[in-house]
Amino acid sequence: MTTSDASILSILHGRASLRPDDVAFTFTDYGRDPAGIRESLTWSQLARRTLSLATEIRRHGTTGDRAVILAPQGLEYVLAFLGAMQAGLVAVPLPLPHPGAGQDRASAVLADTEPSVVLTTTAEAAGVANMLAAAGADGTPTIIEVDSLNLDVEVGPGATPTEWPRIAYLQYSSGSTRLPAGVMLSHRNLTVNFDQLMRSFFAESPLPPDATLVSWLPFYHDMGLVLGVCAPILCGRRAELMSPVAFLEKPSRWMRALAQHPHAWSSAPNFAFDLAARKTTDEDLDGLDLGGVVGIISGAERVEAGTLHRFVDRFAHFNFRDHMMRPAYGLAEATVFVTSGTWNENSPAAYFDAAELGAGRVRPGAAGKGTALVRYRVPQSPSLRIVDSETHRECAPQAVGEIWVHGDNVSEGYWRKPPEEQTCFGATIVDPSPGTPAGPWLRTGDLGFVHDDELFIVGRIKDLLIVRGRNHYPEDIEATVQEITRGRVAAIAVPVNGTETLVTVIEVKEPTEFDDDAMRWFSAVKGDVTAAVSNTHGLNVGDVVLVPPGSIPTTTSGKIRRAACLEQYQQGELTRLDAREEVPQ
Repeated sequence: MTTSDASILSILHGRASLRPDDVAFTFTDYGRDPAGIRESLTWSQLARRTLSLATEIRRHGTTGDRAVILAPQGLEYVLAFLGAMQAGLVAVPLPLPHPGAGQDRASAVLADTEPSVVLTTTAEAAGVANMLAAAGADGTPTIIEVDSLNLDVEVGPGATPTEWPRIAYLQYSSGSTRLPAGVMLSHRNLTVNFDQLMRSFFAESPLPPDATLVSWLPFYHDMGLVLGVCAPILCGRRAELMSPVAFLEKPSRWMRALAQHPHAWSSAPNFAFDLAARKTTDEDLDGLDLGGVVGIISGAERVEAGTLHRFVDRFAHFNFRDHMMRPAYGLAEATVFVTSGTWNENSPAAYFDAAELGAGRVRPGAAGKGTALVRYRVPQSPSLRIVDSETHRECAPQAVGEIWVHGDNVSEGYWRKPPEEQTCFGATIVDPSPGTPAGPWLRTGDLGFVHDDELFIVGRIKDLLIVRGRNHYPEDIEATVQEITRGRVAAIAVPVNGTETLVTVIEVKEPTEFDDDAMRWFSAVKGDVTAAVSNTHGLNVGDVVLVPPGSIPTTTSGKIRRAACLEQYQQGELTRLDAREEVPQ
């Protein structure tokens, strides 16, 4: 294997040799103490423990076997991921199932990967063993408790295999509409994509040497894994980490970390920016300054212009500036990153006629009218084209089509999936324009267009709503509703008597009492939503469903699972706050 193929491991050991005592990762645990308990690893400690863990893993698995990671967010998770790859096994980062929640997703992945090793911690080992038994994997994989091992011993060359597997790790999808699929990613996919990411974000102003990568994103999600675990190693900057729960409990923890560490670079999905702006008080940031933030990537779900504006406006008096907001687009099948943009309050978003977009045509609208879309650069690496999903020909200018991506960052496919489930990979463009490779292309399933040399993303093909014969993007309707409610929203089309009816499911704060005042407030919200959707989109809302926070099903990255929401609505499984008779007294 060449050096570039093993670069995340070879770079790790290179940094340990050159900067052994510099801190590499710090994790702050807010679960044991609300004030936070900090634990750090230097580069030499990280490299030594990775090799030691790899030695232990190789006692129970051979090159190319799978090593599933089922551990809480923390430094043990980082070590498990690196140790599995160092041992020559294929790392499979997964979330710990929530207590009492269904384990279908984890069971499906265990059946798919047939791991020889499961890496966890002492505190979670019994629960993991029970889960393996329930999944029918009892006795097959060896459970290794990472925190129970003495990993500070020097090891010989046996930790590293003589041959390396073609696949470094499997990034499992969130399973929003199907059983989880494992994206096969190589060391080269990772290093190429990281180079593409760095060129896109730091072409004009390099990332400072003392920059800090601040992250609370889950390590089992593609953006959390690459930005929280891989990026610190690949770029040689220190990481300040916490858990998603720590952020959700108190979003100000993220904001304080951004202010307290030099030249912070971070990332989050769209919903997190609204949550942080709403839940962080001025007292939380008293005496702190966000002026040193290098940038925050907004990705993982469609970036909404209104959200970016609210976030910038909320923290402006702490010296947070618009150019620090970096909208990004990507997907796990392309490792994580495809392209980025830079938010500018003077030219914040472009507006397009919503009806024309629904018909697949691009017609600019007046400022403030129509659908507001965030601007992205058209990347040179990877290559990107807008393609007709039926003819496989490049779309004419001013036409909406499917976004196709080509480059060495693109995965070779899904783990163990049959050809009929691999159709998004290896696509070919018919009669490609000059300079356009014929293939292989990745079909992203996302709709977009290029206008005035800028890329715009409108939504997922599979989520397109058809109401009374017209196409509508659910993200557009959800953005309109969020301007009113500020919470999570799902727009779904429900079949009723042979036609599609629009239903909006909206998370709102649960009132302390379900009295007449609460019912009047519910009624006002429903009236405002109905009027806004009618005025903006020309649509009648058949039902406005108000539910408690956390009710709308989402993927691991926070994306709305609209198909699951539709099923819950049709089965009457949603707890409606606005239906007095359904509220327990």
